[in-house]
Amino acid sequence: MRRATGARVEARGLGLRTGRGPVYQDVDLDAAPGSLTAVRAERGCGRTSLLLTLAGRMRPTSGSLRVDGHALPHRARLVRRIAALGVSEGVNDLDDRLRVREHLRERLHLRMRPARGALTGAALESAGLAESDGRRLVRDLSTLERRRLGVALALLEEPRLLLVDDLDLGLGPDHQRDLWRTLRDLADDGPTIVTACADTTASEDVAPAVVELRRPPARTADEETAAAEDTEPLEPLPSHRAPSHYVPAHRAPSRGLLSLSLRGRSHPREEGSAPPVPTPRRGEGRLPDHAPLRPPRPRGGHVRTLQPDTGPRPPRHARPDTEPVEEGR
Repeated sequence: MRRATGARVEARGLGLRTGRGPVYQDVDLDAAPGSLTAVRAERGCGRTSLLLTLAGRMRPTSGSLRVDGHALPHRARLVRRIAALGVSEGVNDLDDRLRVREHLRERLHLRMRPARGALTGAALESAGLAESDGRRLVRDLSTLERRRLGVALALLEEPRLLLVDDLDLGLGPDHQRDLWRTLRDLADDGPTIVTACADTTASEDVAPAVVELRRPPARTADEETAAAEDTEPLEPLPSHRAPSHYVPAHRAPSRGLLSLSLRGRSHPREEGSAPPVPTPRRGEGRLPDHAPLRPPRPRGGHVRTLQPDTGPRPPRHARPDTEPVEEGR
């Protein structure tokens, strides 16, 4: 597997804020090429969102961020080409119904560029799964094996920045030490690695750089009120149903379609009746600009025109009586 030089990550005062409040804020991070950095934070402090921001998949709202010299979020597309994310809960979970080799084959297809035949074996070996059976189902893997498989899937993209989330989740101290050693060996070979975990006690042997991520303060009552006032209501989805004003069937044009009266055409009315309701034009009233002038005609069939109910009709080819009939005749 090709070992590329790691990417430098520089973040100053990085923050992300949504309508519900801050997700993370005031993050300063400096990861040199080929280094191993641990973001230490409890769950719910925004550590997964921070990793997604570093990978160019989430837009920050404050601060500055540069990955390999590319400023984010303006050069996010370039950053996504050199960054890869391991398995993260709720983002790219493994499918328990698939086999290991099926996951590997699927990730190779997502590369969108050719890959060498030995890439899969090299990725499994680097992740510590050299002796793993590719025919095993994912649901039969242990927690450590699933975490290693996530690292192997990310290595198939030959990244310069590797992001690993929830490194210590569900693992004992011994398994955590084994995984930390694997990541240190990977970082020594080239790529920059940034991990997120709640406890870094098991990483004393590899001594990664640690960045503390504090939980943002809760919003005050005034901030809650201001956020509620600034929130704009969602506009309803445009309706493509025909309005209630339409030309009757006996006045419809050919082709058997109902013609919509969208131009405000008036029809004769009796004296004393209420005036017709004008139909809004495009861009006015409730009709969106992209509303069709007439309903689309379905393919492969003819639309039957609705006819007004006027009672029984004479036969189609019957000749009308033109001469009066005299009595007694």
